[in-house]
Amino acid sequence: MRLQRKEYLEKLIAKKNNGRVKIITGIRRSGKSYLIFELFTEYLKSQGVGEEEIISLALDDISSARYRNPFELDSYIRSQMTDQSKRYYILLDEIQFVSEVQNPYLDDPYSKVGFVDVVLGLMKLKNADVYITGSNSKLLSIDILTQFRDRGDEIKVYPLSYKEFYEAYEGDKHNAWKDYYTYGGMPYILSLPSHEDKSKYLKDLFEQTYIKDVIERHSIINDTDVLEDLLNMLASSIGSLTNPKKLANTFDSVKHKRISSATIGKYLEYFSESFLISKASRYDIKGKSYISTPSKYYFMDVGLRNAKLGFRQQEESHIMENVLYIEFLRRGFDVDVGVVEYNYKDENGKSKCKKLEIDFVINKGIERYYVQSALNVATTEKKEQEIASLLRIPDSFKKVVVVGGNINPWKDEKGILYVGIEQFLLDKNAINI
Repeated sequence: MRLQRKEYLEKLIAKKNNGRVKIITGIRRSGKSYLIFELFTEYLKSQGVGEEEIISLALDDISSARYRNPFELDSYIRSQMTDQSKRYYILLDEIQFVSEVQNPYLDDPYSKVGFVDVVLGLMKLKNADVYITGSNSKLLSIDILTQFRDRGDEIKVYPLSYKEFYEAYEGDKHNAWKDYYTYGGMPYILSLPSHEDKSKYLKDLFEQTYIKDVIERHSIINDTDVLEDLLNMLASSIGSLTNPKKLANTFDSVKHKRISSATIGKYLEYFSESFLISKASRYDIKGKSYISTPSKYYFMDVGLRNAKLGFRQQEESHIMENVLYIEFLRRGFDVDVGVVEYNYKDENGKSKCKKLEIDFVINKGIERYYVQSALNVATTEKKEQEIASLLRIPDSFKKVVVVGGNINPWKDEKGILYVGIEQFLLDKNAINI
């Protein structure tokens, strides 16, 4: 099965030979290697680039282990650039595997050399065009971006969108959405025939890749059970407000384990660094300010979330919310959870203040939308419940309710748009109907 990943390929082509390093990030097994080693390499060859002008290394492969030393890596790449009249395309996959080593040329134990130094050196060569991929958000830390001196372009690669999944889906298209919200969008899933195969693949990814990476990267030995339990808690409560203190209290009351909120916070950062989860902060719409805590956490892929729970908690409403959150990120929006205050008087005439939640406040440049995720609005009561927060937003930006199932898009008398989840995911313009 051949996946096009057209959107990402076009971004790479647009940035080719622009004098900047292309930093391709995303969760492991989301298709970064396929993008550069298959699709982009094929494109380069179609443009007349010779095989010897493409220098490729998969640094997570045991065959490339020696090149995890930055000096070995630099030496190898330069040894392949034998003709100064040719342009070389350097494709380095999973660059975070390159170690930091002490600089042997300086008598300073704190002087380290790592992949940043290798890349900076290559960028000084007029005939080098450099592409690196990584599965660790520290690649984009302030320190590293500062070292690149604003000479790096980030391209985020996500698991398959529903549109990509749908177009490649070989079964009855009526089953595509159910399979997507069950097994997610990790590309290899599409080639597996049975539930058992898909379940095993996703569970193995968690145990043998993601958890293992976090443990090895941060030298966690004694708390592996805590990592597993924490991920299970997050998976069970997607779309729910939480914070490290609340999670620590859950460990104490349910697991009978005393884990500090600081430790929980640290582990949440590790999961975020590995692109396993993503945090959505709360935004006070009337006050125009962020609320520091609590927040919501979503999984980068719902199939991984479902596999972590043994496919036992298949609440379509929560999974749909998770799918929408990642889709907004994929489409380039900044995504927050909205809060709007509602002042009213109770039956005794006393003034009350209630905080209502908007599932998503999404922004891109001057664009803003308020979006509610609702499995259904089949009754008047359910509809009023879903739009109560939208009606109290004191501005005129567009308001949308994404509904489970297939419906004909429509607007109510308040101007709120209602659109079905599949149409919304398949058509980027559906939000502007």
